[in-house]
Amino acid sequence: MSALLIREFRFPQDYPAVYALWSAAGAGIQLRRSDEPEEIAKKLTRDPDLFLVAEADGQIVGAVLGGFDGRRGLVYHLAVDAACREQGIGSRLMDELESRLRAKGCIRCYLLVTVDNVPAMRFYERRGWKRMDTVYTYGKDL
Repeated sequence: MSALLIREFRFPQDYPAVYALWSAAGAGIQLRRSDEPEEIAKKLTRDPDLFLVAEADGQIVGAVLGGFDGRRGLVYHLAVDAACREQGIGSRLMDELESRLRAKGCIRCYLLVTVDNVPAMRFYERRGWKRMDTVYTYGKDL
């Protein structure tokens, strides 16, 4: 692999490659209505600098979508192409996202991991994330 470039997501041109990456990521990423182009376009009006991709040889090989509501940060959909895993791409994306969140004044960040995604749990734990046993996650489509 050539040099890895971490850059901001470009809409709409990057969308097909990132959606394909998310779709192929495995059980850990569950795509919903909020991942459709119209919803991504809305998200980008808020904090486009927190949607990052990793590019090598002109191809998107990783992506992470972050958010900041002015108080807390959230990490969504970290994915790395299966052929490119275990090369530090996910760590580079997370390093950059966490740095950008800190620069915005974010002092606490959350992420969700599906219960069957043990590799992701281990990845985040190695990075200093702690599992929270004191809260339940609820969801509702509006």
